[in-house]
Amino acid sequence: MCGIVGWMVEASRAPGEAALAALADDIRHRGPDGSGLWRILTASGRHEIAFGHRRLSIIDLGGGHQPMASGDDTVTVTFNGEIYNYVELRDELRARGHTFRTESDTEVLIEAYRAWGEDCVPRFRGMFAFALFDRARQSVLIARDAFGKKPLFLAETPGGIAFGSEIPALLRLPGTDRRLDWDALDAYLVDRYVPGPSTFFAGIRKLPPGCLGIWREGRLEIRRYFTPPFADIVPDVTDFGEAVRLFEAGFDEAVRIRMRSDAPFGAFLSGGLDSSAVVAAMARHARGRLKTFSVGFAEAAYSELDHARTVAELFDTDHAECVITLEDFLAAWPDALAHRGAPVTETSDIPILLLARAASASVKMVLTGEGSDELLAGYPKHRAERWLALYQSLVPGVVHDRVVHPAVGAMPYGARRVKVLANALGERDRTARMRRWFGGVSSAERAALTGRAAAAQIDAFPFSIAKGSGVRRTQFYDQTSYLPDNLLERGDRMMMAAGIEGRMPFMDVELARLVARFPDRFLVGHPKGKAVLRAATARMLPASILNRKKVGFTVPTGLWFRGPMRERLSDLLLSGASETRRILRAPEIDRLVAEHLDGRSDHQKVLWSLANLELFLRTFRPDLGAGLPETRVA
Repeated sequence: MCGIVGWMVEASRAPGEAALAALADDIRHRGPDGSGLWRILTASGRHEIAFGHRRLSIIDLGGGHQPMASGDDTVTVTFNGEIYNYVELRDELRARGHTFRTESDTEVLIEAYRAWGEDCVPRFRGMFAFALFDRARQSVLIARDAFGKKPLFLAETPGGIAFGSEIPALLRLPGTDRRLDWDALDAYLVDRYVPGPSTFFAGIRKLPPGCLGIWREGRLEIRRYFTPPFADIVPDVTDFGEAVRLFEAGFDEAVRIRMRSDAPFGAFLSGGLDSSAVVAAMARHARGRLKTFSVGFAEAAYSELDHARTVAELFDTDHAECVITLEDFLAAWPDALAHRGAPVTETSDIPILLLARAASASVKMVLTGEGSDELLAGYPKHRAERWLALYQSLVPGVVHDRVVHPAVGAMPYGARRVKVLANALGERDRTARMRRWFGGVSSAERAALTGRAAAAQIDAFPFSIAKGSGVRRTQFYDQTSYLPDNLLERGDRMMMAAGIEGRMPFMDVELARLVARFPDRFLVGHPKGKAVLRAATARMLPASILNRKKVGFTVPTGLWFRGPMRERLSDLLLSGASETRRILRAPEIDRLVAEHLDGRSDHQKVLWSLANLELFLRTFRPDLGAGLPETRVA
């Protein structure tokens, strides 16, 4: 696990060695164990290729230094991530006559490219982002893993393109376009994150997950090499018992290959089903006592420490707990935002950052349960989608809008989840409904905040699945938008900020292909969802873990906003120093704050989004231009 930076620019405009070193230093937290720089002119002399690298040593601790060149110096790579099936690929390549000087997966990447060209990328079972220079073809291959666990940002610079693992480093380059992307702001208000390939900065975009690009003599062409299998695999496993057996074997393999490490490792354990299943599988393969780490709050209703302790005792792990106070949370908030290069979209970013800092004292890598709900349809929205068509056939839209929606809207403060359900069920437009489930505001509420009716243009790919059930379409959206642009960004940025690698067995391409073969009822057939996973772990985990209410890294921000964070909220959103009041409509902000503080409505999601937007504007100071967009009304 590492951090990468670099560029492909006109030679006359190349920023120089000092600038490359500065970019690499900006991401030192991602790789405190070593660094490397490499530059070369293309054969024509028109362009310079530059790679920078920061290393977190996980595999082949004494070798594997980067940027790494092939033995014949025809290929050079800077690589962030892990290729979990590197052992099997190395054996296959040796059988083809390739030789290896190191035990690293980086060299396997190089030799795989030499054997198969860009077709090597779909063979990698892992998480990665890399840039590879091919001297013979005078080209650079860039690629990002199938689900987007590792980031790769691209910045338009004078004379070419720069790339990097994090946005703040790219902002250092002279000429990077720092203008605020107003469409990204609109999307952020609706989704609570910025859907790719956009970022908050007009001149920086994301290489989409499952995509690769070929740069040659100033031109970059990007194409997709992977589409999540829910789009095209037709369910063919009809026996539930067979599904459970197949899942047990596939999940066990996904965990086993992610335990390949030459550095100390452990697991994040929340006490929920997903992380407990990971720990149970790890315990079967661990050679010693497994290290586990949990986070919680002093407020008992928001803490899962007791449940995590139960699992830790069951598998006799070396367990450590991190209890977070409000003071801890507030102190780490600016750091979390600075590392994301964007607003902190989920409050749970901060507990994960603090937990990663604590864990980094004894391990360099952890396995987590991230991605299970999106793979196995574990959210309440997935179960609701199963019955949505029936609801909409029985309740005409006009009845929902005139009767159900007002009645639900009048429900008390504590009925937030019921309101979310009712609003989503009443949404006839599938694209809008996908965004509404976990989003911040509706399109109408966004228009009220921004003062303009025009909707932002967003990437159509997450909504492009043309067949399958509502459950599968929702899973496809989760795996192509909600995960890579929100939860996986959280996982990467918060853990790498502490110099610790996170591996996610549920985000395995082969496991995804297997689960896509299961019908909906094998996933959402259980009242709490994830029926296959519950059956597969029934012999390993106690009923108290299998059947308990899901909590997750829930932070009591709604409670804190009305109490100890009230003054902080007022400074960010109500004071004369608030930039957010200048770019959004102040009366709407005032209304949302007042209703929440008075206990009339639970607006904690949108208030958290707005508070983070303000902190982002104060921290990064994007160029807002001479004024607001012409279509925006003050």
